[in-house]
Amino acid sequence: MWFVLALIVPALLVILFTRVTYNHYVGTLLTVALLVASYVKGYTDQLYEIVADLASLIVGSLYAKQMVEKQKQS
Repeated sequence: MWFVLALIVPALLVILFTRVTYNHYVGTLLTVALLVASYVKGYTDQLYEIVADLASLIVGSLYAKQMVEKQKQS
């Protein structure tokens, strides 16, 4: 269950923060800050969950970048 959430939630957070700030760099940075805080707090200690978080973060960042570029063209 946690693995599935690790694959979905970071991408959704990047997209949400990008929609709010209109900047995919800020959205990605805010999501990274939340992930690092959760790692430091000790909520995630499995390596495969961290890798899933990072993969989802990358996918979400790429999608958010594409979304912002498409919005600027309109």
